Amino acid sequence: MSIVNGLPASFSPESYDAIVVGAGYAGAVCARRLAEACGSKVAVIERRNHIAGNAHDCYDEAGVLIHSYGPHIYHTTNDRVHEFLSRFTEWTDYQHKVLANIHGTLMPVPFNHTSLKLAFGEEKGEHLYQKLVAAFGENKRVPIMELRAKNDPELSEVADYVYENVFLYYTMKQWGKTPDQIDPSITGRVPVFVGDDDRYFPGAPHQGMPAEGYTRMFERLLDHDLINVFLGVDVRDIMEVRSDMVYVCDRPYGGEVVYTGQLDELFGLDLGALPYRTLRMEFETLPQDSFQPVATVNYTTTEDFTRITEFKLMTGQVLPGVTTIMREYSAAYEPESGQTPYYAILEDESQALYRRYRERVDGILNFHCVGRLAEYRYYDMDGVVASALELSDELISSNR
Repeated sequence: MSIVNGLPASFSPESYDAIVVGAGYAGAVCARRLAEACGSKVAVIERRNHIAGNAHDCYDEAGVLIHSYGPHIYHTTNDRVHEFLSRFTEWTDYQHKVLANIHGTLMPVPFNHTSLKLAFGEEKGEHLYQKLVAAFGENKRVPIMELRAKNDPELSEVADYVYENVFLYYTMKQWGKTPDQIDPSITGRVPVFVGDDDRYFPGAPHQGMPAEGYTRMFERLLDHDLINVFLGVDVRDIMEVRSDMVYVCDRPYGGEVVYTGQLDELFGLDLGALPYRTLRMEFETLPQDSFQPVATVNYTTTEDFTRITEFKLMTGQVLPGVTTIMREYSAAYEPESGQTPYYAILEDESQALYRRYRERVDGILNFHCVGRLAEYRYYDMDGVVASALELSDELISSNR
């Protein structure tokens, strides 16, 4: 592997069997598999000045390992994804836990046995918990819609409390919506956990953090003699999609193109911009061992920010006397502004617009969309990897 900044004057698209746009999960997985399984020479074109996409991590000035684009929590039920990534990293045993700051009291979320007693008092909370156990059994995730369906005033009280104190204001901040704009179907899926397990992902058998960080994992993932990575290159400067063909450097390109970026940007937003939410992150380094009891505290009833992340509690880094936290603010994404599009707004109108863009490339046999931006959907990290493994399976099969 070589990683260089910029595209050299000698760059020749024809010397590559595949061009991968983006060095995040989707692009890196496809690049590795094409190089490894097909012997393909792969050019990875990355607009940013680093690999690893939004999973990029680095050491700040205080020596704290931070996640540059917000916390990335590895968890998966997909054995294949875990086995593939485990080739390139060892894992810590980190188990993610989240507390909600509800009017100054820290309660586990998803709402559980402990949360009930903190919210309603020891005696009433235990009474409500036993009613939940009788109705649903233990160690079950129960949507608040199901609580209300029991037509039990006490269970409805629990549902109302969780809705108002855990979900409503947090969602308004996250998505920039008023209560009447929040889809009732989403509201109804907000869970209560009937049990004492306070892990955020209790059903995921594979959890942890890359032992040496995400960026180091990506370095190993892209470390192959047939992969060249070009940083700081906007693919729109060299690639154009016409009616039935991809042109690179003003010449028809016949190799495989794996595209992980925004489709609307590739076409100059000529049908309109796909809507997203973005995040503004404020990092602060503090002269103390730690700031909060768990890595993530959600502010569900107060504050303009949605959550505070303390990275040392997530990565397991031992660094006495200093810690770095990050406050996260959600905002509307402005196209072509340099902001990072984090969350696709998946409404009927936006999905219809995405399909119109997608129709322009679906007939081009060597152009392949993969990843959360190119597919215009929400993915956890393991979902992106799974999608990239599936696409690369198809490409490997067709290129053998």
